Amino acid sequence: MYPEHPGRAPVERPVTAYQPTPIPPAVIVQSAPMVPVQPGAVPSVASIVLPDGRVVTGYAIEPAKPEPLAVKPPVSRAAVNVALGGVGFLAVCGGLLLLTTFITALTALITQLITLAAVIFGGWIAVQIFKPHGHQGGSTVNIRKAIFKRNHFHG
Repeated sequence: MYPEHPGRAPVERPVTAYQPTPIPPAVIVQSAPMVPVQPGAVPSVASIVLPDGRVVTGYAIEPAKPEPLAVKPPVSRAAVNVALGGVGFLAVCGGLLLLTTFITALTALITQLITLAAVIFGGWIAVQIFKPHGHQGGSTVNIRKAIFKRNHFHG
């Protein structure tokens, strides 16, 4: 099964022999005489008739009582794990809600700044367009070489 190694000699190991320790015989000390004592209650005797007609009589054996179970904690570990998972999930959802609220507020701020810039720039353009250029009396518009002066046509 295992390959043999022809070039090696077997190794000798020292052998330790253990001897059993004899136990001295028990010494019975008679300090008081043995007195038979009646049990507190006489156990009940049960008789069973076997199918072949024989009768077996004996003392009833009390069923073995199981050992009491270890005291369980008032809350199971699974319930604690589920509750902690729920708290973690709610924390993540709350964080995401705050993040989306922050992004929405930032978007509204940027939109308002753009609108404000458009109003200011548009107002400046309107002032430049409608500002009188040396004419004191009314607006002048040249359309196809016709001159319109405020409600009057001059051809």
